[in-house]
Amino acid sequence: MADRLKIASWNINSVRARLEIVQRFLADEAIDILCLQETKVIDDTFPAAPFRSMGYTHQMLNGQRMHHGVAILSRVPLAVDQRHDWQDNGEARHIGAVLDCGIRIENVYVPAGGDIPDRTLNPKFGQKLDFIARMTRWSETVDHPTLLVGDFNIAPLECDVWSHKQLLDVVSHTPTEVAALERLQAAGRWVDLGRQFVPAPEMLFTWWSYRASDWRASNRGRRLDHMWATADVAAKAVAHRVHVDCRDWLKPSDHVPLVTEFAL
Repeated sequence: MADRLKIASWNINSVRARLEIVQRFLADEAIDILCLQETKVIDDTFPAAPFRSMGYTHQMLNGQRMHHGVAILSRVPLAVDQRHDWQDNGEARHIGAVLDCGIRIENVYVPAGGDIPDRTLNPKFGQKLDFIARMTRWSETVDHPTLLVGDFNIAPLECDVWSHKQLLDVVSHTPTEVAALERLQAAGRWVDLGRQFVPAPEMLFTWWSYRASDWRASNRGRRLDHMWATADVAAKAVAHRVHVDCRDWLKPSDHVPLVTEFAL
């Protein structure tokens, strides 16, 4: 394994529809390991061959037709394929792998939670909170070097959204969700790598709605995507970047990729 390792996470919103920009990103940034969420494809029709031709010969897939789906694509060996059903209904929302150096990578796609922040009126919101609660119980058991990445669908800090005041009642930034995410972070003593390198109160976003005619001008973003690490892994992180320019590429995802570089 190389002395430096670049690990990326990206909700791609259909890997087949956006294959070209994923390939461009991998080539431009010389990524070693890519964790994808919302691949929207079953494993049998995942575009494995184009990634293999680029050197990503180690692939772990957990796909689902038209919805959800996660994948880990790597230039370095992956072992111990594991899937947690934190949604408790079989949805493809997690894939885990172990690197030769012993670091475990957990790639997760947390449910969005619908539009109404009330589990009585909106069962999807309850499912999201229950998903995070199951993750929290799992976090309490983590006892090895781990990197937890993915689309958490929660922007926890005031500076993680374009307007804290206007989004307090909007799913992804409600106090209920923020408190649930704080419990998850405390359970595993996770280090938020994004805020380790870009401390609050600096604004930091990873998602912009498709509804904005000019997303840059309005800049109504949210930091929904995260990279968390156990303290031993966080200590090896030497750089972190949110690749905002990818939001301008042809047929973009509404999310942009995050990259952390580690010195091993």
